[in-house]
Amino acid sequence: MSRVVYRLLADLGFRTTIAVWPLGARREPNSGGETCANPQYVEHVRRLAADGFEVAWHNATLHTSVREETAEGFDRFRGHFGHDPASMANHYNGEALYWGPERLTGIRRSIYLLLTRFRSANRHFGHIEGHPYFWGDICRDRIRYCRNFIFSDLNTLRMCPWMPYHDPQRPWVNRWFAGSEGAQNRTFVKTISEANQDRLEEEGGASIMYTHFGHGFVSDGNLDSTFARLMHRLSKKNGWFVPTHVLLDHLAAERGVFELNVGARRRLEWRWLAEKTLRGTS
Repeated sequence: MSRVVYRLLADLGFRTTIAVWPLGARREPNSGGETCANPQYVEHVRRLAADGFEVAWHNATLHTSVREETAEGFDRFRGHFGHDPASMANHYNGEALYWGPERLTGIRRSIYLLLTRFRSANRHFGHIEGHPYFWGDICRDRIRYCRNFIFSDLNTLRMCPWMPYHDPQRPWVNRWFAGSEGAQNRTFVKTISEANQDRLEEEGGASIMYTHFGHGFVSDGNLDSTFARLMHRLSKKNGWFVPTHVLLDHLAAERGVFELNVGARRRLEWRWLAEKTLRGTS
């Protein structure tokens, strides 16, 4: 179904990022979705890449993977697309890097654990050396950017003015970036509303939208009309519609990579924790 969405994006001049699972499921999946075990899907993604879209990493597959499987996934990714992924977004697997409460420090971590009733504790181990799910060194060696916090504001750069940034407390990730909420069609169209588009333009900001195009964007082969209308409107603005890593490389070249200090980390974490609590952002 996402093919219909990508045809619209391509026709309108958007070149975005698609995150893939390079391996097929070997155990019970924790979510639905297509993987690169399907040759037809690989060909679809290759055509997108040839047309200027970015192919990114979403962990090795749609269930938790041990270190050896993650390493195999990277080799399979390179075999399919000719290079390592430049960017990634964690899936909620056991090998997710610095995920759940590990996204936060100090009292903010404690508050998060209390709010989630400790359900998220001790579930993600990709950054813990010696654990069977550890792959932090692979991430450091093979991926440039990793997504972390999600905000409801369309202007991602306003909410996270430091991106791309390096966090010395999370050394296995080279550079972090944030995103704007749009996990499903309902939240996506809310975030890219006409008013928000106009404000983003007025502020001269930058947006990295997070979404799953399999969640409500297409019904019976037809695109959601509100989504299509808003994307047509956005395409007519004087924007630069490029993949994630292209925008982040540009920001890094223009401003450098920010070394996250105590004050900036505190502000960023409080900002996200408030949004997570009040608005349920990802």
